[in-house]
Amino acid sequence: MKKFRAIIVAAIVLPAFVNAQHIEVLQQGKPTSFRGLSVVDDNVAWVSGSKGTIAITNDGGKTWAWQQVKGYEKSDFRGIEAFSDKEAIMMSSGTPAVILKTTDGGETWQEKYRKTDSAYFFDAIDFDTPLHGLVLGDPIQGKFLLLETNDGGETWHPFKNPPDALPGEACFAASGTCLRVSRKSINIVTGGSNARVINYNVGRKNWEYWPLPIMHSKSSQGAFSIAVGMDRQLFVGGDYANDKRIDSVACYLSNLGNDIVISKLEHGPTGFQSSIEYISGDIFLSTGTPGSNITTDSGITWRKIDDASYNVCRKAKKGTLVLLAGDHGKIGILKP
Repeated sequence: MKKFRAIIVAAIVLPAFVNAQHIEVLQQGKPTSFRGLSVVDDNVAWVSGSKGTIAITNDGGKTWAWQQVKGYEKSDFRGIEAFSDKEAIMMSSGTPAVILKTTDGGETWQEKYRKTDSAYFFDAIDFDTPLHGLVLGDPIQGKFLLLETNDGGETWHPFKNPPDALPGEACFAASGTCLRVSRKSINIVTGGSNARVINYNVGRKNWEYWPLPIMHSKSSQGAFSIAVGMDRQLFVGGDYANDKRIDSVACYLSNLGNDIVISKLEHGPTGFQSSIEYISGDIFLSTGTPGSNITTDSGITWRKIDDASYNVCRKAKKGTLVLLAGDHGKIGILKP
Protein backbone atom coordinates (compact mmCIF):
# COMPACT_ATOMS: atom_id res chain seq x y z
CA MET A 1 0.00 0.00 0.00
CA LYS A 2 2.83 2.42 0.87
CA LYS A 3 4.55 1.69 -2.43
CA PHE A 4 1.26 2.25 -4.28
CA ARG A 5 0.78 5.60 -2.53
CA ALA A 6 4.34 6.64 -3.42
CA ILE A 7 3.65 5.89 -7.08
CA ILE A 8 0.45 7.94 -6.98
CA VAL A 9 2.25 10.88 -5.34
CA ALA A 10 5.05 10.74 -7.92
CA ALA A 11 2.52 10.65 -10.75
CA ILE A 12 0.95 13.83 -9.41
CA VAL A 13 4.02 15.73 -8.20
CA LEU A 14 6.45 15.17 -11.09
CA PRO A 15 4.26 16.65 -13.85
CA ALA A 16 3.54 19.63 -11.60
CA PHE A 17 7.28 19.99 -10.92
CA VAL A 18 8.13 20.03 -14.62
CA ASN A 19 5.33 22.41 -15.56
CA ALA A 20 6.35 24.80 -12.78
CA GLN A 21 10.03 24.99 -13.68
CA HIS A 22 11.20 28.20 -15.35
CA ILE A 23 14.33 30.29 -15.66
CA GLU A 24 14.63 33.86 -14.44
CA VAL A 25 17.36 36.22 -15.66
CA LEU A 26 19.47 37.60 -12.81
CA GLN A 27 22.08 39.57 -14.76
CA GLN A 28 22.68 40.51 -18.41
CA GLY A 29 24.07 43.21 -20.64
CA LYS A 30 27.76 42.82 -19.78
CA PRO A 31 30.39 42.72 -22.59
CA THR A 32 31.55 39.20 -21.75
CA SER A 33 30.66 35.61 -22.59
CA PHE A 34 30.40 33.27 -19.62
CA ARG A 35 31.20 29.56 -19.99
CA GLY A 36 32.78 28.86 -16.61
CA LEU A 37 30.35 28.34 -13.72
CA SER A 38 30.83 26.81 -10.28
CA VAL A 39 28.05 26.78 -7.67
CA VAL A 40 29.43 26.04 -4.21
CA ASP A 41 26.22 26.09 -2.16
CA ASP A 42 22.90 27.91 -2.03
CA ASN A 43 24.67 31.24 -1.47
CA VAL A 44 28.08 31.16 -3.15
CA ALA A 45 28.75 30.87 -6.89
CA TRP A 46 31.42 32.02 -9.34
CA VAL A 47 31.26 32.63 -13.10
CA SER A 48 34.16 33.23 -15.48
CA GLY A 49 34.49 34.12 -19.13
CA SER A 50 35.94 36.26 -21.87
CA LYS A 51 37.94 39.48 -21.47
CA GLY A 52 39.30 38.16 -18.18
CA THR A 53 35.95 38.70 -16.49
CA ILE A 54 34.66 36.94 -13.37
CA ALA A 55 31.74 37.52 -11.03
CA ILE A 56 30.96 36.23 -7.54
CA THR A 57 27.72 36.05 -5.58
CA ASN A 58 27.32 35.45 -1.87
CA ASP A 59 23.52 35.68 -1.74
CA GLY A 60 22.31 33.03 -4.15
CA GLY A 61 22.59 35.22 -7.24
CA LYS A 62 20.70 38.30 -6.07
CA THR A 63 23.82 40.50 -6.32
CA TRP A 64 27.16 39.98 -8.05
CA ALA A 65 30.63 41.45 -7.59
CA TRP A 66 32.27 41.88 -11.00
CA GLN A 67 35.97 41.90 -11.74
CA GLN A 68 38.32 41.99 -14.71
CA VAL A 69 41.46 40.15 -13.61
CA LYS A 70 44.44 42.47 -13.96
CA GLY A 71 47.00 41.30 -16.47
CA TYR A 72 44.57 38.86 -18.06
CA GLU A 73 42.15 41.24 -19.78
CA LYS A 74 42.46 39.28 -23.04
CA SER A 75 42.08 35.82 -21.48
CA ASP A 76 38.99 33.67 -21.95
CA PHE A 77 38.43 31.86 -18.65
CA ARG A 78 36.13 29.06 -19.82
CA GLY A 79 36.49 26.86 -16.74
CA ILE A 80 36.34 27.58 -13.02
CA GLU A 81 36.20 25.40 -9.89
CA ALA A 82 35.27 27.11 -6.62
CA PHE A 83 35.47 25.68 -3.11
CA SER A 84 34.21 28.61 -1.03
CA ASP A 85 33.61 32.35 -1.21
CA LYS A 86 37.39 32.76 -0.91
CA GLU A 87 39.02 29.94 -2.88
CA ALA A 88 38.73 29.19 -6.60
CA ILE A 89 40.84 27.89 -9.49
CA MET A 90 40.23 28.78 -13.13
CA MET A 91 41.74 27.99 -16.52
CA SER A 92 41.90 29.89 -19.78
CA SER A 93 41.11 28.58 -23.26
CA GLY A 94 43.52 29.96 -25.84
CA THR A 95 47.12 31.14 -25.90
CA PRO A 96 48.71 31.43 -23.43
CA ALA A 97 47.10 28.54 -21.58
CA VAL A 98 47.09 29.50 -17.90
CA ILE A 99 45.71 28.25 -14.60
CA LEU A 100 45.10 30.80 -11.83
CA LYS A 101 44.21 30.42 -8.17
CA THR A 102 42.76 32.79 -5.57
CA THR A 103 42.41 32.33 -1.82
CA ASP A 104 41.04 35.79 -1.00
CA GLY A 105 37.79 35.92 -2.93
CA GLY A 106 39.38 37.07 -6.17
CA GLU A 107 41.16 40.13 -4.80
CA THR A 108 44.45 38.61 -5.95
CA TRP A 109 45.24 35.73 -8.32
CA GLN A 110 48.37 33.61 -8.52
CA GLU A 111 49.44 32.00 -11.78
CA LYS A 112 50.06 28.29 -11.14
CA TYR A 113 50.61 27.10 -14.72
CA ARG A 114 51.45 28.69 -18.09
CA LYS A 115 52.10 27.39 -21.60
CA THR A 116 52.68 29.72 -24.55
CA ASP A 117 52.74 26.85 -27.05
CA SER A 118 49.55 27.22 -29.16
CA ALA A 119 49.15 23.41 -29.15
CA TYR A 120 47.92 23.73 -25.56
CA PHE A 121 44.21 24.51 -25.56
CA PHE A 122 42.29 23.86 -22.34
CA ASP A 123 38.68 22.66 -22.48
CA ALA A 124 37.55 21.92 -18.92
CA ILE A 125 38.51 21.71 -15.25
CA ASP A 126 36.98 19.49 -12.57
CA PHE A 127 37.83 18.36 -9.02
CA ASP A 128 36.62 15.38 -7.01
CA THR A 129 38.14 16.70 -3.76
CA PRO A 130 39.52 20.12 -2.79
CA LEU A 131 43.02 18.69 -3.34
CA HIS A 132 42.64 16.52 -6.44
CA GLY A 133 41.59 17.79 -9.84
CA LEU A 134 42.20 17.62 -13.58
CA VAL A 135 42.39 20.01 -16.50
CA LEU A 136 41.48 18.59 -19.91
CA GLY A 137 42.85 19.90 -23.19
CA ASP A 138 42.73 19.13 -26.89
CA PRO A 139 44.93 16.28 -28.18
CA ILE A 140 48.67 16.67 -28.68
CA GLN A 141 50.42 13.97 -30.72
CA GLY A 142 47.47 11.57 -30.53
CA LYS A 143 46.86 11.90 -26.78
CA PHE A 144 44.35 14.10 -24.98
CA LEU A 145 46.08 16.67 -22.82
CA LEU A 146 45.37 15.90 -19.18
CA LEU A 147 46.96 17.79 -16.28
CA GLU A 148 46.59 16.68 -12.67
CA THR A 149 46.98 18.35 -9.28
CA ASN A 150 47.13 16.67 -5.88
CA ASP A 151 47.73 19.78 -3.80
CA GLY A 152 44.72 21.96 -4.46
CA GLY A 153 45.98 23.48 -7.68
CA GLU A 154 49.33 24.68 -6.37
CA THR A 155 51.23 22.48 -8.84
CA TRP A 156 50.20 20.68 -12.04
CA HIS A 157 51.77 17.72 -13.80
CA PRO A 158 50.87 15.57 -16.83
CA PHE A 159 48.54 12.64 -16.09
CA LYS A 160 50.65 9.48 -16.29
CA ASN A 161 48.42 7.64 -18.74
CA PRO A 162 46.37 10.09 -20.87
CA PRO A 163 43.67 8.69 -23.19
CA ASP A 164 44.14 8.15 -26.91
CA ALA A 165 42.56 10.50 -29.42
CA LEU A 166 41.42 9.57 -32.92
CA PRO A 167 42.43 11.77 -35.90
CA GLY A 168 40.23 14.86 -35.99
CA GLU A 169 38.79 14.23 -32.53
CA ALA A 170 38.74 16.92 -29.83
CA CYS A 171 36.73 18.23 -26.89
CA PHE A 172 34.62 21.38 -26.65
CA ALA A 173 35.43 24.25 -24.31
CA ALA A 174 31.76 25.21 -24.41
CA SER A 175 30.65 24.73 -20.81
CA GLY A 176 33.39 23.02 -18.83
CA THR A 177 31.24 19.89 -18.60
CA CYS A 178 32.92 17.64 -21.16
CA LEU A 179 34.98 16.40 -18.18
CA ARG A 180 33.56 14.85 -15.02
CA VAL A 181 35.85 13.60 -12.25
CA SER A 182 34.87 11.42 -9.30
CA ARG A 183 36.81 9.31 -6.82
CA LYS A 184 35.99 6.22 -8.88
CA SER A 185 36.29 7.42 -12.46
CA ILE A 186 37.16 10.09 -15.00
CA ASN A 187 34.68 10.68 -17.83
CA ILE A 188 35.40 12.64 -21.02
CA VAL A 189 33.13 13.26 -24.01
CA THR A 190 34.42 14.16 -27.45
CA GLY A 191 33.40 15.58 -30.80
CA GLY A 192 34.72 16.48 -34.22
CA SER A 193 35.48 13.40 -36.29
CA ASN A 194 34.01 11.16 -33.58
CA ALA A 195 31.58 11.37 -30.68
CA ARG A 196 32.77 9.16 -27.83
CA VAL A 197 32.70 8.79 -24.07
CA ILE A 198 36.08 7.92 -22.63
CA ASN A 199 36.08 6.42 -19.15
CA TYR A 200 38.98 5.89 -16.76
CA ASN A 201 38.46 3.39 -13.95
CA VAL A 202 40.54 4.60 -10.99
CA GLY A 203 40.69 1.13 -9.45
CA ARG A 204 41.79 -0.68 -12.60
CA LYS A 205 43.79 2.28 -13.93
CA ASN A 206 42.65 1.75 -17.51
CA TRP A 207 40.76 3.68 -20.20
CA GLU A 208 37.70 2.40 -22.05
CA TYR A 209 36.18 3.96 -25.17
CA TRP A 210 32.56 3.84 -26.39
CA PRO A 211 31.07 5.54 -29.47
CA LEU A 212 28.02 7.72 -28.87
CA PRO A 213 25.01 8.03 -31.24
CA ILE A 214 25.39 11.82 -31.38
CA MET A 215 25.97 13.61 -34.68
CA HIS A 216 29.63 14.07 -35.59
CA SER A 217 32.13 14.30 -38.50
CA LYS A 218 32.31 18.12 -38.57
CA SER A 219 34.34 20.34 -36.26
CA SER A 220 31.12 21.90 -34.96
CA GLN A 221 29.50 18.56 -34.10
CA GLY A 222 29.77 16.01 -31.34
CA ALA A 223 29.14 15.33 -27.68
CA PHE A 224 29.57 18.49 -25.64
CA SER A 225 28.59 17.52 -22.11
CA ILE A 226 28.06 14.61 -19.73
CA ALA A 227 26.11 14.35 -16.48
CA VAL A 228 26.20 11.37 -14.14
CA GLY A 229 22.95 10.48 -12.38
CA MET A 230 21.94 7.76 -9.95
CA ASP A 231 21.88 4.87 -12.42
CA ARG A 232 22.80 6.29 -15.80
CA GLN A 233 24.90 8.83 -17.63
CA LEU A 234 23.33 11.37 -20.00
CA PHE A 235 25.11 13.02 -22.91
CA VAL A 236 24.13 16.05 -24.98
CA GLY A 237 25.58 17.91 -27.92
CA GLY A 238 24.72 18.32 -31.57
CA ASP A 239 25.88 20.94 -34.06
CA TYR A 240 26.47 24.46 -32.75
CA ALA A 241 26.65 25.74 -36.34
CA ASN A 242 23.11 24.39 -36.93
CA ASP A 243 21.67 24.65 -33.45
CA LYS A 244 18.03 24.06 -34.41
CA ARG A 245 18.77 20.55 -35.67
CA ILE A 246 17.12 18.17 -33.19
CA ASP A 247 18.17 14.68 -34.33
CA SER A 248 21.06 12.87 -32.65
CA VAL A 249 21.63 15.48 -29.95
CA ALA A 250 21.36 13.25 -26.86
CA CYS A 251 21.78 9.69 -25.58
CA TYR A 252 22.26 7.82 -22.32
CA LEU A 253 24.45 5.04 -20.96
CA SER A 254 23.14 2.34 -18.62
CA ASN A 255 24.86 -0.51 -16.81
CA LEU A 256 22.87 -3.72 -17.26
CA GLY A 257 24.70 -6.28 -15.18
CA ASN A 258 28.18 -6.44 -16.64
CA ASP A 259 27.08 -4.89 -19.95
CA ILE A 260 27.25 -1.25 -21.02
CA VAL A 261 24.21 -0.19 -23.07
CA ILE A 262 24.15 3.15 -24.89
CA SER A 263 20.74 4.25 -26.11
CA LYS A 264 19.91 7.02 -28.56
CA LEU A 265 17.09 9.37 -27.59
CA GLU A 266 14.53 9.69 -30.37
CA HIS A 267 12.80 12.59 -28.62
CA GLY A 268 15.51 14.49 -26.79
CA PRO A 269 16.14 18.18 -26.11
CA THR A 270 15.02 20.67 -28.75
CA GLY A 271 18.25 21.37 -30.59
CA PHE A 272 21.92 21.77 -29.78
CA GLN A 273 22.80 21.60 -26.08
CA SER A 274 26.22 22.57 -24.73
CA SER A 275 25.66 21.58 -21.09
CA ILE A 276 23.74 19.05 -19.02
CA GLU A 277 23.52 18.83 -15.24
CA TYR A 278 22.15 16.20 -12.86
CA ILE A 279 19.65 17.79 -10.47
CA SER A 280 18.23 14.97 -8.32
CA GLY A 281 16.36 11.67 -8.59
CA ASP A 282 15.64 11.22 -12.31
CA ILE A 283 15.81 14.95 -13.07
CA PHE A 284 18.36 16.50 -15.42
CA LEU A 285 18.59 20.01 -16.87
CA SER A 286 20.26 20.84 -20.19
CA THR A 287 20.88 24.13 -21.96
CA GLY A 288 22.26 25.56 -25.18
CA THR A 289 21.84 28.39 -27.66
CA PRO A 290 18.24 27.35 -28.66
CA GLY A 291 17.06 27.18 -25.04
CA SER A 292 16.87 24.96 -21.96
CA ASN A 293 15.20 21.59 -21.46
CA ILE A 294 14.32 19.38 -18.49
CA THR A 295 13.68 15.66 -18.03
CA THR A 296 12.20 13.93 -14.99
CA ASP A 297 12.66 10.36 -16.24
CA SER A 298 16.44 10.24 -16.78
CA GLY A 299 16.28 11.39 -20.37
CA ILE A 300 13.42 9.40 -21.84
CA THR A 301 11.19 12.43 -22.32
CA TRP A 302 12.06 16.13 -22.36
CA ARG A 303 10.26 19.44 -22.06
CA LYS A 304 11.57 22.81 -23.18
CA ILE A 305 11.25 25.34 -20.35
CA ASP A 306 13.02 28.41 -21.76
CA ASP A 307 13.93 29.87 -25.17
CA ALA A 308 16.88 32.00 -24.08
CA SER A 309 20.45 31.12 -25.03
CA TYR A 310 22.81 29.91 -22.31
CA ASN A 311 26.16 28.10 -22.46
CA VAL A 312 26.28 26.28 -19.12
CA CYS A 313 24.07 25.12 -16.24
CA ARG A 314 25.34 23.92 -12.86
CA LYS A 315 23.83 22.83 -9.55
CA ALA A 316 25.20 23.58 -6.10
CA LYS A 317 27.68 21.02 -4.79
CA LYS A 318 25.98 21.39 -1.42
CA GLY A 319 22.42 22.60 -1.79
CA THR A 320 19.72 23.02 -4.41
CA LEU A 321 20.67 26.27 -6.19
CA VAL A 322 20.83 25.86 -9.99
CA LEU A 323 22.34 28.64 -12.10
CA LEU A 324 22.93 29.17 -15.81
CA ALA A 325 25.36 31.48 -17.62
CA GLY A 326 25.86 32.61 -21.20
CA ASP A 327 26.78 35.38 -23.60
CA HIS A 328 26.45 39.12 -22.91
CA GLY A 329 27.09 38.49 -19.23
CA LYS A 330 23.79 36.73 -18.82
CA ILE A 331 23.18 34.73 -15.63
CA GLY A 332 19.94 32.89 -14.93
CA ILE A 333 18.44 30.84 -12.12
CA LEU A 334 16.20 27.77 -12.28
CA LYS A 335 13.06 28.50 -10.27
CA PRO A 336 10.32 26.11 -9.12
